[in-house]
Amino acid sequence: MKNKNLINKEMIIDEVLKLDDSLGDIFMGFGMHCIFCHLGMEETVEEAAYVHQVDVDLLVEKLNEAYNIKH
Repeated sequence: MKNKNLINKEMIIDEVLKLDDSLGDIFMGFGMHCIFCHLGMEETVEEAAYVHQVDVDLLVEKLNEAYNIKH
């Protein structure tokens, strides 16, 4: 059974990308280029969403959807 809520807003961006580097496309789709920034190694999904004025709940939902499709 798939873990539908594997990714959460408290995760560090780098942790999310280590699960599946193609999830970077989701961040990019939200205009979040932080995946290329050194802050991605330290910043949580929630912190990055706040800085980029992105709805964190929608972002997490889309990240989990994309992850669950592939895994």
